[in-house]
Amino acid sequence: MKNLEAAFAAFDAYNQQDPNRITYQEKSYPQEYFLAQKLHEWILVLNPQASLELLLASKCQHIGRWETPRNQYPDGREGYLKWRKEQANFHVDKALAILRKVGFDETVCYRVKQIILKQKIKADAEVQTMENALCLVFLQYQFEDFLHTQPKEKMVSILRKSLLKMNKQGHDYALKLSFSVEGSALIHKALEELYV
Repeated sequence: MKNLEAAFAAFDAYNQQDPNRITYQEKSYPQEYFLAQKLHEWILVLNPQASLELLLASKCQHIGRWETPRNQYPDGREGYLKWRKEQANFHVDKALAILRKVGFDETVCYRVKQIILKQKIKADAEVQTMENALCLVFLQYQFEDFLHTQPKEKMVSILRKSLLKMNKQGHDYALKLSFSVEGSALIHKALEELYV
């Protein structure tokens, strides 16, 4: 489908502008470009028959994320929640502008918006798949670096909140990932607390 390929190319080109870098297997990438590729890959693992809208959302879920940095908002929970809400709306605006430009209709745009905003997560299988994929990308590519930036108990709390957003399919895949001894122990501890 031509407009699907055009949308993917436009999303990738936009995310390649990210000045932040991530290193994976000794190669450096624009961070949001790399994470969007990995999110797309996880979506296909979790749902090989993913809909057009879910595939589109996987490439633009956090499009242009570097343009709304957390440090531009106040510290604390209130500032964090405001940042998250405004950031999500920013992603929607950027994504839908590209989708319209390459020829997608409003029905597709509306559904992509629902997925990006993660509406009705526990009632919508595609939104749940997206949440699983987002958490798996974090665990596979960011967790180990993040691990040493937080006290142990806070890290378990962060993991527990992430794991709560996932369903059993997500948990099963999370447990198949490779972690350091410390990382694996924290993930198992967080999962144990969920099922107590």
